Amino acid sequence: MLVTVTGFGSVWRRRIGNDPTDRRLFAHAAFYNTTGVEVGGTIRTRPRVIGHARFNGAGGFNPNYPSRMINRVFECDEPTIWQGQNKILFKRLLRTARQPDRFLVVVHPVEAGHIELAGPGWKSDDTVLISLSECRDQQEAMLLMPAYGWLRSDLGTFFLEPSPFRPWTAHLRLEISPGGTVCDTRRVPLN
Repeated sequence: MLVTVTGFGSVWRRRIGNDPTDRRLFAHAAFYNTTGVEVGGTIRTRPRVIGHARFNGAGGFNPNYPSRMINRVFECDEPTIWQGQNKILFKRLLRTARQPDRFLVVVHPVEAGHIELAGPGWKSDDTVLISLSECRDQQEAMLLMPAYGWLRSDLGTFFLEPSPFRPWTAHLRLEISPGGTVCDTRRVPLN
């Protein structure tokens, strides 16, 4: 499966090998990204849904410059659930961009409104929730979405729309349609 990263969650962790003489110590490291919210001035995980995206240093991920990975396409394993946690492995960075099967999308209430998970129909069936952190009015969600997948928040319904000129990139588009008429559409920056 090919996945474009459109944004990252707020919390990073790493696992590095035990051999300090290994010259490729960081190339063999694993980096884990998940959601978080600000609590007492510090970003913390407050998981309502536990999960993460894993990136391997040997697969072309550079932890020193994560912003360079935005809008890049990775070869990935299918998402899995292991010990009650949602996981997706980003195996290797592709050298050239290709149209992905999915997009890793991170949303916050400031851009996309508050997502209510309690009821059905808050996301398209083909959208996978990887992780969600929540504390009071703060929320951060990490989703794996196909092109034209959607999610519903208190602001309206957002559709993930690929760029016609760069189909490996995408943005969320809000449609507010009281009475079935589109009265506002706007793009939401993804990280």
